[in-house]
Amino acid sequence: MPDADDRSELVAVDPAQLSARLSNAWQRQALDLLSRAVSLPVELQELSQEFHAPEKSSGAIEYVQGKVLINQRLDQIFTAGTEETLALQPGGPRPPELLAAMIERDLDGLNRGTSMRTIYHASTRYHQPTRDYVAKLAKAGGQFRTLDEPYTRLIVIDRRVAVIPVADDMTLAAFIFEPVIANYLVEEVFEPSWNRALEFDGNRAVPQQVVSRLRQTIIDLLLAGINHRVIARRLGISERTLARHIAEMREDYNVESLFQLGYALARASEQPPH
Repeated sequence: MPDADDRSELVAVDPAQLSARLSNAWQRQALDLLSRAVSLPVELQELSQEFHAPEKSSGAIEYVQGKVLINQRLDQIFTAGTEETLALQPGGPRPPELLAAMIERDLDGLNRGTSMRTIYHASTRYHQPTRDYVAKLAKAGGQFRTLDEPYTRLIVIDRRVAVIPVADDMTLAAFIFEPVIANYLVEEVFEPSWNRALEFDGNRAVPQQVVSRLRQTIIDLLLAGINHRVIARRLGISERTLARHIAEMREDYNVESLFQLGYALARASEQPPH
């Protein structure tokens, strides 16, 4: 640094003093950057809400690409405060990692008074992680039912936002911010499905009606020439569970082959009720 007595001359600086001075300056800069980083989400929160909120007078459709972004968008809506969530969730058991990520959010919503009704496929009754998730939420006030017939995915929030799939692989979703459409989907799609579905509280015991329908579907698929692995995946059950159903059906009808079993079931369905 310049000499105090002769500014044209340079003298060496004590490295310890230089280190302390630079360290203090850089710490101040780091704290300033950290403070700005922490405050940024709060500063942009209002702008973010305006960005995602459509005009209430005309409604809007927002397309979201990618499962991660779809779930993040749903979380934004849920955490903003909801009074009612309705969901049709086809496709068999939910992935355990997804259930683990959802349970705290859903329990928090139920504890705040949110009404929650969800329909799953009947095969979820054989899936332990899904049963555990349902049991915990049912105790907190959530309502669940299962339906073994084909239906499409649908989520409706406060009857003002409807979420429907656009792509078959569920990687593109449409968020419809229109109460008229949301109400229509509730009354014409969700409620009729809810009325046909069977109550599900996470109990391990499976109603006989569910077992009978599932086994009839298994027979239909087997007689159509579909292999065990594809059937299990389509129904959302393990191959071991599928094999157990087939073995029990053979034993019940005292037959050896699948074709004999199909014939026996057909004969049984043709008999008039007593």
